[in-house]
Amino acid sequence: MFESAELGHKIDKETYEKEVPPLREALLEAQIDLAKLAKFPVIILVSGADGAGRGETVNLLNEWMDPRFIQTHGMGEPSDEELDRPMMWRFWRELPPKGRIGVFLGSWYTWPILNRVAGRTKTADLDQSLERARRLETMLVDEGALILKFWMHLSKEKQEKRLKILEKDPKTRWRVTERDWEHYKLYDKFQAVNESVIRHTSTAEAPWTIVEGFDARYRSLTVGKVILDAVRKRLDEAGKKTTEVSAPPPLPSIDKLDILKTLDLSQKIDKKDFQAELEKYQGKLALLTRSPKFKDITVIAMFEGNDAAGKGGAIRRITSALDARYYNIIPVAAPTEEERAQPYLWRFWRHIPRRGRVTIFDRSWYGRVLVERVEGFCSETDWMRAYSEINDFEAQLVRHKIVVVKFWLSISKDEQLRRFKAREKIGFKRFKITEEDWRNRKKWDEYEHAVCDMVDRTSTEIAPWTLVEANDKYFARIKILKTMCRQIEAAMKNNK
Repeated sequence: MFESAELGHKIDKETYEKEVPPLREALLEAQIDLAKLAKFPVIILVSGADGAGRGETVNLLNEWMDPRFIQTHGMGEPSDEELDRPMMWRFWRELPPKGRIGVFLGSWYTWPILNRVAGRTKTADLDQSLERARRLETMLVDEGALILKFWMHLSKEKQEKRLKILEKDPKTRWRVTERDWEHYKLYDKFQAVNESVIRHTSTAEAPWTIVEGFDARYRSLTVGKVILDAVRKRLDEAGKKTTEVSAPPPLPSIDKLDILKTLDLSQKIDKKDFQAELEKYQGKLALLTRSPKFKDITVIAMFEGNDAAGKGGAIRRITSALDARYYNIIPVAAPTEEERAQPYLWRFWRHIPRRGRVTIFDRSWYGRVLVERVEGFCSETDWMRAYSEINDFEAQLVRHKIVVVKFWLSISKDEQLRRFKAREKIGFKRFKITEEDWRNRKKWDEYEHAVCDMVDRTSTEIAPWTLVEANDKYFARIKILKTMCRQIEAAMKNNK
């Protein structure tokens, strides 16, 4: 796999000095065109052997290109803040927006490789990490990103020679550390793991480019030309129409029976019993979230439901039991310009809380398979692939011991009409009813079908949906509080 990167590639000084000026000019032009069109982001990963010129390459890219449109991220050892979140959080928050270039020195491959070579993980763990990385890249490409992955390679002999050269020169001596020599002693182990990584993650949409790293001029020209060719080709294709893939539709409701129709919306609690139950379960939730054990877990509660189903009221009953210093409510509306320049999950990844905290989403990432699907804001292919992307996202959260609690609040069509009319008459509730609510109501059946598909495809063992019969607000609020307490309590018992 590395044979072509051990042939001794070289570029003489005269050739290099002749080719660099036009290359730099072309790179700048491509970068400016990319910024003007702002149709897609460019994500560049620079990985490889110690001493192979990774840092020099990144520095050179910053020198050759316009620093206004390029962001460089040296992803070293994770901080305490980053360790409190799933591993991918630190990368999601640094993704470049459309029209920009993001360079990652160290990537989502770095720590899985280091952990496997050091024996801290097994081959199965590495394989799972690579699968997560591959699925992330597939999603980013599907969302429009251009991903360029460079692997700087050195043979064992040339790595030793390169480290000695750097160590001998006073200007570069600081770049060679004890860790570099320790890694050199493990060269064969690194080689075996690196080959497995490249073999499993060099895909059609995000292939690895292996570059021999010993000769700086060869390395620099190669990386620069690959970036230029890829960006220019993508820019030239920006105006072309792509063939849309038609996915098989979700299961149709032939007999008109679906999961929402099986809910008993007549369930009620009288006001006196509600007050007693509310006090009981708010008290229990308060004790659970103030327990020392709660510091080791994270809770994400997510609310979806019919318009006027009572999401806001339910959220207020939860927050009344929480310490205001340790929870956050994220109201989700139409994406901003900043959010539209990123993959749709970006605006949710950025709000993942630290351990010992609760984050509540009023609407969520399920907008892709609900509003965006029904209103035609994304293609069928986009919302069909979103089911697996969402399941992957939630699996990463749960794997990091985050409790994911998902509520769908369901009311009847008649009850919704009654609440809409009541809101129009009450002054302090009038702001809650909009033309969009009435417009959505006309698509009741389409939304119901989308909700049933959503539950079928994303109610998993690790992150199940809780369907809440919400015609009676008292009943709905108690069911939600009970569910929150039960899932937090179970997580605290299982967290050892």
